[in-house]
Amino acid sequence: MADVNDRRRFSGARAFVLTAVVAALVTLGVVALLISIFQRKQEARNPFYRVVELTDETDDPAVWGKNFPQQYDQYLRTVDQVRTRYGGSEAVPQTPSQADPRSIVAQSRLEEDPRLRTMWAGYAFATDFREERGHAYMLDDQTFTERQQVAKQPGTCMNCHGSVYVPFKKLGGGDLIKGFEVMNQMPYFVARKLVSHPVTCIDCHAPDTMALRVTRPGFMEGMRALKASQGVQDYDVNRMATRQEMRAFVCGQCHVEYYFRGTEKRLTFPWSRGLTVDEILAYYEENPHTDWTHAESGAPVLKAQHPEFEMWNQGIHGRSGVACADCHMPYIRVGAMKITDHHVRSPVLNINNACQTCHKWPEEELRARVYTIQDRTFQSRNRAMDALVALITDLKEGSARGIAEEQLNGARKLQRYAQFMLDFVEAENSMGFHAPQEAQRILAESIDLSRQGQLALRGVPVPGLKAGEVSRPVAAGTDGKPGK
Repeated sequence: MADVNDRRRFSGARAFVLTAVVAALVTLGVVALLISIFQRKQEARNPFYRVVELTDETDDPAVWGKNFPQQYDQYLRTVDQVRTRYGGSEAVPQTPSQADPRSIVAQSRLEEDPRLRTMWAGYAFATDFREERGHAYMLDDQTFTERQQVAKQPGTCMNCHGSVYVPFKKLGGGDLIKGFEVMNQMPYFVARKLVSHPVTCIDCHAPDTMALRVTRPGFMEGMRALKASQGVQDYDVNRMATRQEMRAFVCGQCHVEYYFRGTEKRLTFPWSRGLTVDEILAYYEENPHTDWTHAESGAPVLKAQHPEFEMWNQGIHGRSGVACADCHMPYIRVGAMKITDHHVRSPVLNINNACQTCHKWPEEELRARVYTIQDRTFQSRNRAMDALVALITDLKEGSARGIAEEQLNGARKLQRYAQFMLDFVEAENSMGFHAPQEAQRILAESIDLSRQGQLALRGVPVPGLKAGEVSRPVAAGTDGKPGK
């Protein structure tokens, strides 16, 4: 009987100890959880530690990085060179020289597709045009491109290739617009001496509040003209745009179509009619502008720049309120903080964060969808390129045969339209993804315009046109003017 009682007492004591241990472990777990929650709340309450004071003249990103080390570390990673199927760049070794001290460059697009030399014959881009690289390279790649050797570029080029906010303010005695006007008229290499960094924190953020802001006068004026065409007068982008809009507008400061207006070389965005390629062409007809006379055909042609902002506006993501930063700089978690990823790159290289937040399909499926769009766009782009090159060849041969100047000029105007529409897709860095249907429409228009030009040179009447009339691609409204 005593043994039974001893066993019961031992069993009870063991149960008590076990219960106490479990309770202690649970208590420790709860305490640890509460401490972790408290720490995370403190982290979230203090998103950064003010190590240094930032002012409206602090343009060195390394100084900003003392307060924002995670973002700065990501910013430094824009040196990465990773190629996707239709974008990005491979590291190509180069022997440094006095004219170009770079030891690594991006691959040449002209060597990849010699037809580009024909399209841009007589223009600096036919001398040197390479794959785009990350923001870390944007200033050096502009400084050392061979285009600088064949064309006297103005300081206006600096608007999109360097951190110009502080130099603008200094040149203008505190007046941003005045400084912008002064730098535009400088020779490029004079302006280059005033700029120390590629795009940096101060170009998109206010140093006191970190709020997004537009610092480029060209975009401010372009948006004011665009909004005026929509009935909104005196639009102030920094005062009237929403925060989500600003997550696209800060990118749209540079990723746009533009030209240098007048002898003062003022950076101008041709948006007073709208953002479509047709509306921009209509603008260039009403505000006559020619980038150069084509060396082989004699046509007065236009060079489309990088119209990502315009094309994004025509696509499903832009129309749905998805901003550039949502895909190219998606939110990530660092401890308890949610921050914007400043390793700006193609979403194809970051599908999990960039795409799967909204699209709940496997990465392989999403990547395949992107490439399907881009493959089809590339095929249409190649057909448009073949048609344009054929028109240029016919113009060159027709001029040599002595075709009437009036007939040549009609075909040259068609080349102007066809070439700009093709270049609008070629220069836009998504290979159609930002607006797939619009990209295909533009390329189809380009092919048709090139073929119309070839018919015109052969004296064949073009259906729907009177003799001597030239088809002009314009987004038609009920009054024959571009739609809004």
